[in-house]
Amino acid sequence: MSQSDRGLRRLAAGTLLVAFQGTEAPAWVLRELEQGLGGVTLFGFNVADPDRLRSLTSSLRSAGEPVVSLDEEGGDVTRLAYHVGSPYPGNAALGAVDDVELTRRVYRAIGSELAACGVNLDMAPDADVNTEADNPVIGTRSFGDEPDLVARHTVAAVTGLQSVNVAACVKHFPGHGATRVDSHLAIPVVDVSLDVLRSRELAPFRAAIAAGARSIMTAHVSVPALTGDTPATLSGAALTGLLRGELGYEGVVVSDALDMHAISRGVGLAGGAVLSLAAGTDLICLGPQPTYDDVRNIIAEIVTAVQDGRLPLSRLEEAASRLEALRAWFGAPGGTAAEQNGVGLHAARRAVRLTGAPAPLVEPVVIEVDTPPTIAVGDVPWGVGPWLPDAEILRVEPADADVPGLLAKARDRSLVVVVKDAHRHEAGRALVAALVAARPDTTVIEMGLPVWRPGSAAYIATYGAARANAQAAVELLTA
Repeated sequence: MSQSDRGLRRLAAGTLLVAFQGTEAPAWVLRELEQGLGGVTLFGFNVADPDRLRSLTSSLRSAGEPVVSLDEEGGDVTRLAYHVGSPYPGNAALGAVDDVELTRRVYRAIGSELAACGVNLDMAPDADVNTEADNPVIGTRSFGDEPDLVARHTVAAVTGLQSVNVAACVKHFPGHGATRVDSHLAIPVVDVSLDVLRSRELAPFRAAIAAGARSIMTAHVSVPALTGDTPATLSGAALTGLLRGELGYEGVVVSDALDMHAISRGVGLAGGAVLSLAAGTDLICLGPQPTYDDVRNIIAEIVTAVQDGRLPLSRLEEAASRLEALRAWFGAPGGTAAEQNGVGLHAARRAVRLTGAPAPLVEPVVIEVDTPPTIAVGDVPWGVGPWLPDAEILRVEPADADVPGLLAKARDRSLVVVVKDAHRHEAGRALVAALVAARPDTTVIEMGLPVWRPGSAAYIATYGAARANAQAAVELLTA
C-alpha cells in the first residue's frame, strides 16, 4: 500500500466509532486506533464497574487519541449503571421540576462520573420535543412536549456536561419526538411543514448550538418537506443545508448507530457510511452489531468511494479537522470538581408527584406490570423492590396475569401496582383497571409518562424508572 493510500485509509478510519463486546479492548480495536480509528462507543456490556471501565479507557488511550463515547442520559438510558439502574432521574423528571440550575447540576454530576472513568463524549442530552405520547423510543428521555422548556433544559444539560470537559452530543437532529416508529426497527416519518419543524423540533438544537454544543447526533427519521423519503442521517439537505447552512453549526456531527434497521436494512452499513459522510456527518457510530470484518469493509468502501468520486476527499479532510478541534478541546483546562453526591436523588424527590393519599402499608403486595424494554434502554433493572425489602414483589406479564389469584394473594394486605408507560400498553391498562376496580384502595405508581391514570386511591408519578425515581416514590408511599 502506497503512502497516499495509507493516508486515505487513515482518514477513512478516522470517521468511525466502533463497538465491541466485553470489558477489555480487543487487539483489533487497539491496532486500528494506532492506525487512526476515530474512537469507540461503549455499551452496558462493556461496563463492569468504574475501576474496570477506567482501565479499559486507559488501554484505548494508550493506542491513540480516541473519542470514547457512550449513552449516559440518566434515567432510563444508562450505561454506567446499566446493571443496577441510574442514580439520576432522566429528562422527563427534570422537565417536570423545570429548574434549569438543577438540570445543570445533574448533568455536571453525570459528566464528572464520565470524566473520572475516561469517557470524553456523552451521547446526551436528548433534545427531542416529545409531542407524540405514543412515541415508542423517546418518551421519558425528553424534557417534555414544549419547545421552550426542552430548549432551556437542553442548554443546561450541555453546560453541565461541558463544564467538566465532557462533550455533549445533542440528539436526535432534526427531531425524533413526533414519531410513532422506533428507528431501531424502521424509518420513522416526521410529516410536518418546515415552519413547524423550525418552531418546534429545531428550537432546542438552535439553543444548543448557541450554547456551544460540541457535537450533534443525527436521527434516522425522514422529514418529507426537507429530506423526502431519505432519513436525515443520509440527507445533505438536513445536515449540510439545514444544520450547517441555516443553523450555522460548526461542531462535530455524529450519526446515530448505523446498525439500526432504518439504515442497515436499507442502504446497508458500508453504503450508509458513505452516504452519511457525503451528507455532512463527521463521525459514524456503528453500534454493537458490526464485526471487525464489517468495520474493514466499511473503511474499504469509504476509500473506494473517494477514489471513484462518490465521496469528495475534502469531506474526509473536513471531518478530520473538526475531530482534531474536538480532541484539542478535550485536552483544554476545565473544571474537574465533582458534583456533590445526592443530586440525583434530590432531583427525583422534587420530580415525583402524588395524587390522593396512600393508606399505611400492611404486609404489602407489589405487582409490577412487566413492560418490554426498548432497544435504546436495554434490559436495565427497574421497579420498587430494592426500596421495599419486606414487600412481596410479583413481576407479571399482563396478558397472562391471573387477576383473581393476585387479588386473593393481596386479601387483607396493601396492594401497590407499578406500571411503566401504561398509556402505551393496552393489556397492561386492562390489568390495572381490573385490579383497581376490585381494590379501589390500590396505590398505582407510574414510572413512565403519566398520560393514563386509573381511579385508584393514590397515584404516584415518577417521570422515569431510574433507581432514584423508585426510591423517591417509595419515600412518598411510606411517609
